[in-house]
Amino acid sequence: MDTVCALCGSRAHPGATLRLCLTHLLEAHDLVDAEFGVTDVLPSPCAFCGSRLGVRYPSGWLCAVCEWRVGEPPPEGPAASRVDVVYYLRFRDRIKIGTTANPAQRFSALPHDEVLAFERGDRAVEHRRHEQFAHLRIPGTEWFETDQTLLAHVGLVRAGTDDPWAVLARWRSEAAALRV
Repeated sequence: MDTVCALCGSRAHPGATLRLCLTHLLEAHDLVDAEFGVTDVLPSPCAFCGSRLGVRYPSGWLCAVCEWRVGEPPPEGPAASRVDVVYYLRFRDRIKIGTTANPAQRFSALPHDEVLAFERGDRAVEHRRHEQFAHLRIPGTEWFETDQTLLAHVGLVRAGTDDPWAVLARWRSEAAALRV
């Protein structure tokens, strides 16, 4: 026995989990796409962060990493997207807690094996972290012995992301959008 569409009475699409005909299923699909977007490859790399992953909405594309609207030029000058961060770098069995607004440049001068996390904040936040983990600090440096409390903190800061650089790109995009 054929099932009929709950909206128009015509034959429901076979295999559909909702009793809707193909026309109404497609209309529902379009409504969901308009609300939540469709993740896809951007037509060109994001002008702000360089990502190729985007979300397409009826109103246009957004970068899936930093949410910059495709087609809008990025802000000019480094101050346009300045975001101060506290960073956590691992080198062998030590972790450095420092701060910068330009991690790529700063890290080029530091030995490190891995960027563990970024935390929004300036020197005041960095100072609080240094005090929080003072018992692990290697005297005269910003390097700390690794233990479970420090690793747990880094885990909390990094929670929800596999790539700290993607988080930084999003923060920069948000900062730039507020200045435009």
